[in-house]
Amino acid sequence: MDSLIRAQGLEKRFILHNQGRVEIPVFDGFDIRVDAGESVALVGPSGSGKSTLLRILYGNYRADSGEIFVMHRGMTIDLAKASPRDVLDVRLWTVGYVSQFLRVVPRVPALQVIMEPLRARGVDPLEAKDRAAELLMRLRIPSRLWSLSPTTFSGGEQQRVNLARGFAASYPVLLLDEPTASLDPKNRATVVEMIQEANRSGCAVIGIFHDEGVRSRIAGRCLTIPLHHREEKEGRSIG
Repeated sequence: MDSLIRAQGLEKRFILHNQGRVEIPVFDGFDIRVDAGESVALVGPSGSGKSTLLRILYGNYRADSGEIFVMHRGMTIDLAKASPRDVLDVRLWTVGYVSQFLRVVPRVPALQVIMEPLRARGVDPLEAKDRAAELLMRLRIPSRLWSLSPTTFSGGEQQRVNLARGFAASYPVLLLDEPTASLDPKNRATVVEMIQEANRSGCAVIGIFHDEGVRSRIAGRCLTIPLHHREEKEGRSIG
């Protein structure tokens, strides 16, 4: 497999059981492939399924059908059919994901939140702490906040902690959901640099970048997801 991640024939639909079993198709035979060092921007109208696609590629949502091939530990694994244990291993070592919103255990200090993916890999605590501190400084989080829970931070500060956590460990594949949405110009420029550095190191990036300036600096190509995938079909049996 030449690509680090390749999905083909993806199908996904949601059933709204509390609204008369309305069926909302999202994907019907969708394909995507991204090579090492390539950056692909997902574009399309709101509601077309861009964030849903990232969640499918990360294993948060199961595709109804199709294949998701990921190069993991020197082998090709179909994430769409992988066991929960294998999915967790792929997330630990191969596919990183930065969502729009920070979700952490309350009262855990920001420094430890960022150290967590490194510690899960067995990285020495001092080395993990140094890496977390480096990222916090680069993303302009004041040191007085490092020992506090990021649940008390502003939206922009939380997003920067989320980014620091996502970039703490090196992943062959990075999924980014609007990584610069709440950032000021200086921090936005810093995040663009971080993504470009990841690309140069061979990371395959798939992201949603609504800021056209950011998208033009990061994306080597764009993949459009049309809205017509989301047409509603009421009363259809799910068998």
